[in-house]
Amino acid sequence: MTSRESGSSVRERVTYEPIHRRRPLKLPGDARVAVWTIVNVENWSPLAGMPRAVLPPPMGQPLLPDVPNWSWHEYGMRVGFWRFLETLQARSLKATFAVNGSACTVYPEACSAAREAGWEFMGHGFVQRPMHRVEDQAAAIADTVKAISDFTGRKPRGWESPGLTETDETIDLLAEAGIEYVADWVLDEQPVPIRTRAGNVISVPYTVEVNDVVISAVQQQPSDEIFRRGRDQFDRLYLEGAKAPRVMAISIHPYLTGVPHRIKYLEMLYDHILAHPGVVMWTGEQILDWYRSQTA
Repeated sequence: MTSRESGSSVRERVTYEPIHRRRPLKLPGDARVAVWTIVNVENWSPLAGMPRAVLPPPMGQPLLPDVPNWSWHEYGMRVGFWRFLETLQARSLKATFAVNGSACTVYPEACSAAREAGWEFMGHGFVQRPMHRVEDQAAAIADTVKAISDFTGRKPRGWESPGLTETDETIDLLAEAGIEYVADWVLDEQPVPIRTRAGNVISVPYTVEVNDVVISAVQQQPSDEIFRRGRDQFDRLYLEGAKAPRVMAISIHPYLTGVPHRIKYLEMLYDHILAHPGVVMWTGEQILDWYRSQTA
């Protein structure tokens, strides 16, 4: 069996360390949980296959252009994104904005609104395509970093690959491009160092569970599931956070949770979390800086 088949190239990058045996971490004010919101904005080309679909193709045969499924996503950028902006601003919250590099020119109004709201911009690939299907990953990463830097005046510190996909080399290329943290490695409730050929990159805890792609597009759960699951997730982390602080991610997409029948459940989740003392509502880079300060 080769190292690729055994997964050793992935395993060798992170040290297995159970959460109860680690050096103690401490959040400001003895907070129990750090919560970060990731708003994902993507560029889906109507000339290619859709990353996800709400309607199966007629007769089971994919057809291009795929107008209904492309429109499903486009609705999010025309309407749903602005509900997110209002929901977060009404609660004085800032998101981490996971954005395709090309979306800075395709959706400049939304990207400008995120910039003006003070959201952190995080790289999310150049277009919405698995990293395994990107011909030149280094160039795509560089193009994404440049697009965000040109748009915001700041180089992105974080990265979330489209679909959380990485090849064996992706994390090395990200480190070489100056990326400091990633959201792809959903393996913990505290930040974890990942070894690369250019030094450590930090995994900031992300989620495939409190994530509306999984909840609404894959599992097709009822509209209130993001509230029920998010509330239950937070309540347990808050309980356990009395001993060791935890990180909770809320990952949302405008075309999913930004629709009329789901948005109120996101609002209910935020209001539930904000009713608790001992919580910090941060961005990914704030969690990164906190972790580095604790482990320096």
